[in-house]
Amino acid sequence: MEIIHVSAECYPVAKVGGLGDVVGALPKYQQQAGDIAKVVLPAYRTRFIETHEFEQVHQSGVWVGQQWYHFNVLKEKTNLLGFDLYLVEIPDLFNSAQVYGAWNDTERFLAFQIAVLDWINEWVHTPDVIHCHDHHTGLIPFLIQHAFKYHRIRGVPTVLTIHNAQYQGQFGWEQFYRLPAFDPAKGGLLGWNNAINPLAAGIKSAWKVTTVSPGYMQELYQDANGLQDLLNYEMGKTSGILNGIDTQVWDPAKDNMLPANYKPTTVAKGKQANKLALCERFDLDPSLPLFSFIGRLVGDKGADLLPDVIGRALYEQAGKLNFLVLGSGDPHIEWMLEQTRAVNAGNFQLFIGYDEVLSHHIYAGSDFLLMPSRVEPCGLNQMYALRYGTIPIVRSTGGLRDTVTDFGDKGGNGVRFLHASSYDVIHAIGRAIELYADEKKLLKMRKANMLIDHSWDRSAQQYLDLYKSLKQ
Repeated sequence: MEIIHVSAECYPVAKVGGLGDVVGALPKYQQQAGDIAKVVLPAYRTRFIETHEFEQVHQSGVWVGQQWYHFNVLKEKTNLLGFDLYLVEIPDLFNSAQVYGAWNDTERFLAFQIAVLDWINEWVHTPDVIHCHDHHTGLIPFLIQHAFKYHRIRGVPTVLTIHNAQYQGQFGWEQFYRLPAFDPAKGGLLGWNNAINPLAAGIKSAWKVTTVSPGYMQELYQDANGLQDLLNYEMGKTSGILNGIDTQVWDPAKDNMLPANYKPTTVAKGKQANKLALCERFDLDPSLPLFSFIGRLVGDKGADLLPDVIGRALYEQAGKLNFLVLGSGDPHIEWMLEQTRAVNAGNFQLFIGYDEVLSHHIYAGSDFLLMPSRVEPCGLNQMYALRYGTIPIVRSTGGLRDTVTDFGDKGGNGVRFLHASSYDVIHAIGRAIELYADEKKLLKMRKANMLIDHSWDRSAQQYLDLYKSLKQ
């Protein structure tokens, strides 16, 4: 079976969040299972693209309304990622390392989707499945079915995965002329809430719709940023498939980004060595429990709670714990964290930005990982934490609820709390400190957590079963 993944992100080529991790791992595991998986994404000017070799396999031009853009399709030469990687180069639109946030994002991703379909439309064969990821590729299922020029590939099944329903890519109906000519009787499939909505169009037009955890799928039926009624209507073709993690990249026994490697039988010694190195770098006391946060500093992640949580927890616990935050995002949250660090420098350190090596070190060297998310479709950080013997402290939502059981319950592997509030987070931290004091119980939990299978093998098979069902 030949699967074409079309996405805006793919680690390590271009990554902003969890979407990049998923698209960088799922195709590799599908390939290892014996299928042919390919990834197509825009050719941003990222370091990966600038430092690796590509060959041109196609060139053409694409009309977006009345604007014409030249494009090339480039293929990575060495199969470095474990699958075929293709980049759609549109120099007039993708001319920097920026993935999102450009003033012309609507034009950029329209051109990308049309170029992908123009290219596939010229193949001598047709792929078995086109798997679209998030709203940046959400118009592809509609265009395959209803744009006149793609009649040759009309029968190709499409799957849409929703990684985060908060972002939908809406734009005004006055721009519908930018799309390739389509059956006007089908135009209603493009719209939702008086706008063209690529995510809604994908939900309506794809053969199957998935999201990244069963828990998040259930939440979307209740609240999907305005799309919940549509998802309830289309419930018959929706499902939640829990993301996995790439255990070849995230393996504390082999991770070359760590000061010290370790496995379940050596977790106590290994984590202590990593914690010592991490605390030395950030001038923290390694004898205290270390609570860390890794991620975007935005409200969806509950990052706005961190300044109050850190300040109050350090006051209530008389400075008997440490905090470390790695991330960037909302400038106001960044500023608040800077102010919090200024008065708690001995127990709280902050790294504004993103550093892949440092993130691995934090997972290995921390005792607890904070995830007070308001929205968490799946969450990968808690799975990385479990894999590295770090206890996740999570709000009970989405994929966090699917993967973390409170340590007070049978089979518990972390700390869970209900509300995205400072009070709930601080209470959870207090419970974690009690766990930290019980060295025997903590060690047993760390060892058990490292053995949990969150690899992509099972999830990749679920996707393959879904694809096969489209052929029946």
